[in-house]
Amino acid sequence: MSVFAGVVAESANPVEAERWERRLKVRVLNELRKSTYHWKPLSYDEDLSLIYMAARLDGGYAAVSRAFQEIKKRIPQFEPLTLLDFGSGTGSVAWAAHQFWGNSIREYMCVDSSSAMNKLAEFLLTGGDESQKPLINEVYFRQFLPVSPKVQYDLVVSAFSLMDLPNSATRIQTILTLWRKTRDFLVLVENGTKEGHQTLMEARDIVLEGEEKVPHTPNVAHVFAPCSHDLPCPKLAEKIVLPCNFVQAYHPLPFTWNPDVKLEKFSYLILRRQSRGSEESWPRIIQPVQRRARHVHCHLCSNSGTLEHVVITARKHSRDLYRCARYSEWGDSLPAIFCDSETILGSDPEADGKNPNGETATPEQ
Repeated sequence: MSVFAGVVAESANPVEAERWERRLKVRVLNELRKSTYHWKPLSYDEDLSLIYMAARLDGGYAAVSRAFQEIKKRIPQFEPLTLLDFGSGTGSVAWAAHQFWGNSIREYMCVDSSSAMNKLAEFLLTGGDESQKPLINEVYFRQFLPVSPKVQYDLVVSAFSLMDLPNSATRIQTILTLWRKTRDFLVLVENGTKEGHQTLMEARDIVLEGEEKVPHTPNVAHVFAPCSHDLPCPKLAEKIVLPCNFVQAYHPLPFTWNPDVKLEKFSYLILRRQSRGSEESWPRIIQPVQRRARHVHCHLCSNSGTLEHVVITARKHSRDLYRCARYSEWGDSLPAIFCDSETILGSDPEADGKNPNGETATPEQ
């Protein structure tokens, strides 16, 4: 019996389950302290894979779902047929992608160097019963990226994996390979720390500078989200450098130590293999919206590559924009462009005053 099946058997005994949870909580906290704020290569065996599942499966799913929601909301006609997940871990990316595009995806290629992690992901796909058929079909696991440069995927994802790589040279090569494999969207997600943000900015520069050359493959790229521009990140030019991150609320796994709702702080980057459209120029709200009597404070990253602090009132900016800003949340796009003398309002029917949310990953209210 595998260690994964053994955990399920233990959980049937309430006393043993409580003891197991206490031991697991201690190890989870220890591993999180080691890995969250440090650039550290990790090697996952069966025990560490279980710890990672308990610590990161739910929060990782919430963060990836938030990134996918950005694509689904703005490009509802996008229906990927193939998915590549690098550093697939417990399979949270496949679960999230199935939630959004389960009717269209015909191949989930999950790549993780840890055979123990792959076994755990397969175990979870069967609902904890290895004799049952997987809950998601056409999911394939392998330990190395596909070699052929001709093989591309509609949606390529790397979630909380780039910082696990051993050195900068390996990260750069991996980023180039992932972009080479991307037919449409490349989604990168990391912890919402300085290190996580800097890792994503490194990837952003590598792709936008066009360091990789692939015959018969267009290298035109732009940042789809969260940035509304392809210029250097203005956050990195500040005297006090703070990461560009966002918060996603979610319901965690039902361990005794978990509250009903937790917050996942993460950074993300979505790159698209095509030229930028005019509809993608709305500024992004990069801090919690401060709602005051008759005015709203919004901190924005604008399409000019600068940070702006805008105080929005109904009298100065129109009632529609004031109402939109008041109901917007940290991480939304604000459909307006602010100039010295005027404000240009957007006509986007998706008006990002509506919060992006999925069935299980609900944004902070």
